Amino acid sequence: MNHKPTNLRRGGTVCLLLGSLLLAGCLATTSARNSTSVVDYLYPNVREPVVSPSIPVLKLPARVGIAFVPGGDSRSVAGRAPFRPSQGFVLTEAKKIAVMQDVANHFRKVSFVGNIEIIPSAYLSPRGSFANLDQLRTMYGVDVIVLVSYDQTQFTDEGLLSLAYWTIVGAYIVKGQKNDTHTMLDAVVYDIPSRKMLFRAPGISLVKGSATLVNLSEQLRVDSEAGFNKATAAMIANLDGELVTFQEKVKQRPEEYRVVRTSSGSGRGGGMLDLVTLALLAVLGGGYLWLRRRG
Repeated sequence: MNHKPTNLRRGGTVCLLLGSLLLAGCLATTSARNSTSVVDYLYPNVREPVVSPSIPVLKLPARVGIAFVPGGDSRSVAGRAPFRPSQGFVLTEAKKIAVMQDVANHFRKVSFVGNIEIIPSAYLSPRGSFANLDQLRTMYGVDVIVLVSYDQTQFTDEGLLSLAYWTIVGAYIVKGQKNDTHTMLDAVVYDIPSRKMLFRAPGISLVKGSATLVNLSEQLRVDSEAGFNKATAAMIANLDGELVTFQEKVKQRPEEYRVVRTSSGSGRGGGMLDLVTLALLAVLGGGYLWLRRRG
């Protein structure tokens, strides 16, 4: 009895299954994430009751501080293929200060904002909560704080072209790595004394790229930085709109926000007093000279 057709079919099925397993092994996914959280920073002890915010008393012109949320969570999850995990762009202190300067420039356009302080990361403690904000309020003389956080996740998929990595040349010239970089920057504005969030302005970006196996880490850093730059621009654009919306909200809801205009005229009053004093001295000096000439 001839069993060759049956054996051929079985052999073909086995080959198909082996091919599918090989292809699935090659088409692995690697992901990496870097993030900071305002919630983790302000409310680190989840078991403790959350203090209800009180009605904010906004002293105008407002004294505003800007800082990046400290801490964060970085983790990588490698796929089944033996490829290197993603290495993202490091958000340096210089880059953070540049972002905070952009935020400060937009706050300076608003009439109710006075002094603006850029607060270095060294002055914020991980999971420091509102006690840390109270320290910043004393150190920098600010009542309102802008907390900037970020969340970036990178996905690397190895497509069909990655099969060329079995050759040395393919690993150098074939862009078989497909990269997606999702980034969000979030500016959350809090009134420190009342513990109340005033408003927030997020910025989101998506960067798609590709790379060879050899330059994957370098390309991921480039995509990561581009993602931060685009998310920053989107956050700044949203910040302009949120500032206008917040001004209208304060006017329309006087029961939720108290506005106190501080007497910044003390300096101007001193200047007026100096002018009056100088005028009196000039009159007295002129009278004295006139009397001497008469004598």
